[in-house]
Amino acid sequence: MSKETPTTTITDAAKAAINAQLSADEKIELYRKMVRIRRFEERSLRAYQSKKIGGFLHLYIGQEAVAVGACSLMGEHDHVITAYRDHGHAIAVGMETGPLMAELYGKVTGCSKGKGGSMHYFAPDKNYWGGHGIVGGQIPLGTGLAYGVKYQGKKGSAMAFMGDGAVNQGAVHEAMNLAGLWDLPCVFVIENNRYSMGTSQIRSSAGPGLAERAAGYGIHWAKCLGHDVYEVRACLNDCLELARNESKPSVVEIDTYRYRGHSVADPDKTYRTRDEIDEYRKNKDPIAVFQRELSDEGVLNEDLIKEIDTAAREEAEKAATFAEESPFPTPADIQRDVYWETDHPEQRTSKGRLFFS
Repeated sequence: MSKETPTTTITDAAKAAINAQLSADEKIELYRKMVRIRRFEERSLRAYQSKKIGGFLHLYIGQEAVAVGACSLMGEHDHVITAYRDHGHAIAVGMETGPLMAELYGKVTGCSKGKGGSMHYFAPDKNYWGGHGIVGGQIPLGTGLAYGVKYQGKKGSAMAFMGDGAVNQGAVHEAMNLAGLWDLPCVFVIENNRYSMGTSQIRSSAGPGLAERAAGYGIHWAKCLGHDVYEVRACLNDCLELARNESKPSVVEIDTYRYRGHSVADPDKTYRTRDEIDEYRKNKDPIAVFQRELSDEGVLNEDLIKEIDTAAREEAEKAATFAEESPFPTPADIQRDVYWETDHPEQRTSKGRLFFS
């Protein structure tokens, strides 16, 4: 029913069948996406500090291997939904960075037309369903996506991502209960970056671990390290295959880390030390780890590393320029994309007023 804390090493993960079949180009693309996420987030931070972005900004720096590794496994009928730290997943599923940056700026060219901001990226055409600001609120929705996959008789899954702090929300447990009760192809992915806002997991969550809670609902569970994209892929692939082939749910706890605060507004100086951050960056930075692995494999060299990094920086700058030059939504846009019947008046069947001003 459960899988104990993994004993596989990074080398073993690289040899796993799902990774051994990767071509050199596919490995480079995984690395490229991780670097693109990092540079996009760094550019977003500078834009926020320049007062170009309002509201909250939750950066994914340090967790890149999780989103890239997980989303690289998606098939035609696999879906993804996540919380407010959603930029990495958006780039990992293939969203363009221009509209992503424009959304941060609140511009009409943004992926959510400037109405969602940092926490509400969406791409239904890529089976990417956001981007949600309510802690744990996306997990029942992810369970619903899994229900839809099963109801339609498709061989697929739904990966519902959450942080370690969300695991204590009641709706998360209700969702896991239904997934276990109805055998839904849902993979609940806990990105355990060790801090829910400013509270450490040790001080907020009882028990031996977070994934182990799945046993209470008769659900398969697993753990893996999130700084190595090979290990993320090897672990999640097993769970996705269980979902697709047997319509069984799983809970996966991925040990990862965020270099920045909960959001950019978080001073991040009161609940962890600089030495802790530096130690992780030095020994477990996901981009550096994968770079070393691919260099050892003869897939990456210094010239290609520089080329990928330069291209990622240029892409992030172009995204910022696109956002700067894009217009803001108009006052009339406030009533668009709210009710289907407002946007399709010729097919409206309801009576009465839809808006009150």
